[in-house]
Amino acid sequence: METANHILTDLVKKARKGNAEAQSSLYHQFSKAMFNICIRMAGNRSDAEDILQDAFILAFKSLHQLKDALTFGGWLRRIVVNECIKHSKKSFYWQDWEEADHEHRTEDAVEWWQDIDMAIIHQQIKALPDGCRQVFNLYVLENYSHKQIAENLGISEGTSKSQYSRAKQLLKERITKHIALHG
Repeated sequence: METANHILTDLVKKARKGNAEAQSSLYHQFSKAMFNICIRMAGNRSDAEDILQDAFILAFKSLHQLKDALTFGGWLRRIVVNECIKHSKKSFYWQDWEEADHEHRTEDAVEWWQDIDMAIIHQQIKALPDGCRQVFNLYVLENYSHKQIAENLGISEGTSKSQYSRAKQLLKERITKHIALHG
């Protein structure tokens, strides 16, 4: 582990000085994980690729701000998530969703999905409407609070909560339907 830490520290130091090989190495080491965040939040490959590229460009320009090279992965992840948020602010139309209009409301009932293939869940998350997908990803996968989501996306906390509730309902309906049709 110490060797890996030394290699990462060395790569970050070289990349900070503009070394293209070190930057390329960091890109190859982290791009797949960061792309997964982008695709999950953007919902389509084209936007995800653009966001990923913008995030890496920003990261390499901002490397001088990174205090500890060993935290590069987490630091990069924050940049990627922030770029996804920035993209959504330009692209998404936010609409309040009234829970009262829908009969099927469950509070954090998570047991129904525990035996479902993660590939199906991932596919259905990507297929959610933009606002639902963005809030769901930030709340569930990035551990943002509804208050943080509201502040970052420029929406109300109530909108964040209603989009999250709608996302959960849609996921349950779509996954249940998918399983009924395809097993």
